[in-house]
Amino acid sequence: MTQQNYTRTITVNANAERSYWALTEGMHKWWTTPDAVMREIGDRSKFTFPPGNGYWTFEATALEPGKYVEMICVEALHLHEGMPKAIETEWLGTRVRWDIHTNGDKTDITFEHHGLVPDLHCYEICETGWDIFFVDSLKAFLDTGTGSPHRAPVEISNG
Repeated sequence: MTQQNYTRTITVNANAERSYWALTEGMHKWWTTPDAVMREIGDRSKFTFPPGNGYWTFEATALEPGKYVEMICVEALHLHEGMPKAIETEWLGTRVRWDIHTNGDKTDITFEHHGLVPDLHCYEICETGWDIFFVDSLKAFLDTGTGSPHRAPVEISNG
C-alpha cells in the first residue's frame, strides 16, 4: 500500500515574503504560540497546545526566504484521551515543508507533512488540525491579517 503524506495547497493574497514570515516568525498569528521563532537553519521552536494536549519541538532544516520552509520534529508529546500510547510520539522524525510560489499577484503555498500518513493513530485528528490551522487560519491571516490560532481556554472565576 502506498503511504500518502498529508498535503494541501492554498492560494493567498499576500506576497511570498509575507508568506515566508508567517511560516517562520509569525506562527503565533495562525497556529499556536511557539517558544522561539525560526530564523536560521538549526533554530528550534516548541509548539505547545494547552491545556494539556501536548507539544511538538521542530528544528529548521531548510529555509529559503520567499521560497520554502522545512522543519523536522525532534520532540513530540501528543496527548489525546482514548488513543493508544503510541500516538504520543508519532510525529517524532516527521518533516513539515511549505513551498511558496508566486502566482501572478497571489501566492501559492503547498504544505506537506512527510510521515503524517493514514496508518498513524493520529492521522484523522492531525488532518483535521492541519486543515483548521493551515488551510483555514493561515489563509485567513495572509488574506485578511487575522488568523484563528490556538489559544488556551480562559478560566473565569466566580469568586
